[in-house]
Amino acid sequence: MRALITGGAGFLGLHAANGFHQRGAEVELLDIAEIDPSEYPEGIVLHKVDVRDSEAMGKVVAHGRYDAIVHGAAALPLWKKEDIFTTNVDGTRRVLEAAVKHAVPRVVFIGSTAVYGVPEKHPIYEDDPLQGVGPYGESKILAERVCLEFREQGRCVPIIRPKTFIGPARLGIFQVLYDWANDGKRIPMIGKGDNRYQLLDVADLVEAIWLATTAELEAANDTFNVGAERFGTVREDLQALCDFAQSGARPAGFPAGPVKAILRMAEILKLSPLYKWIYATADRDSFVSVEKIKERLGWSARYSNAEALIRSYQWFLEHKSELQGASGITHRTAWNQGILKLFKRFM
Repeated sequence: MRALITGGAGFLGLHAANGFHQRGAEVELLDIAEIDPSEYPEGIVLHKVDVRDSEAMGKVVAHGRYDAIVHGAAALPLWKKEDIFTTNVDGTRRVLEAAVKHAVPRVVFIGSTAVYGVPEKHPIYEDDPLQGVGPYGESKILAERVCLEFREQGRCVPIIRPKTFIGPARLGIFQVLYDWANDGKRIPMIGKGDNRYQLLDVADLVEAIWLATTAELEAANDTFNVGAERFGTVREDLQALCDFAQSGARPAGFPAGPVKAILRMAEILKLSPLYKWIYATADRDSFVSVEKIKERLGWSARYSNAEALIRSYQWFLEHKSELQGASGITHRTAWNQGILKLFKRFM
């Protein structure tokens, strides 16, 4: 099986490339960013192409002889609004158009549970209402509509909606958590931390994508939630991380209303890396049903929330010295903590 992974230089792209290679697939990558070849299968091919570039996309797919495209390229919430919509919506259309033109039988679209907004009932099922929070959530809903257009034309376009996924090499907002835990700080929770917030280990996500890529077309051509099957409350899962860190770090709850107001102002003033989707849902239950993907594709989760957090934290400790002074806006880079660094002094 030959697969093209868009967004191949990103956190998911890295793990998907290695995971597919370990399962016997031939893999090529497509991204506008550079990669470190030592992190990927030997001899990996990277096409430096923007998914919004229809002509360039067509050239890559025309000569690739791909059995499937895993479309993971996306502009993340900290990007500019215009780039979020053009990359996530227009880019998805360009990928699907290229797949149709050059007879790629399947495109697996990596969506997000951000499409559900902030629902009142849990667990969340795939047919529940969609209401995106902010440009990122809205763009993912529109991108799914593009996928459904092509599915209605007879194409196989599985849609994967993962919960927030973490694991080795995951930084971004989680680097802030790991930094505070390592330094023995109180870990602030919005609210009491008695809500259940489901995460997902990237290894379990790669398994879900592999199954959606290789299962019979009829079974795979659907929309699937993916999330950890074992997770506690926010306080319980953070306490497990703190216990592992053995640094004196501990979870600490703060009143949700005032904290959200402060974070909203900090976001507007660009003083904090935390965007609305993070702090708006932090004190609420947030978990999805994974029964469909278990029944239809035979998927199951290997890691719990706590285990995924600890795996990711261990990688952070091993690579901490390499991260000093680096910052960016992707999941594979440390984020500038902004005003959070000031708060850290008092925690």
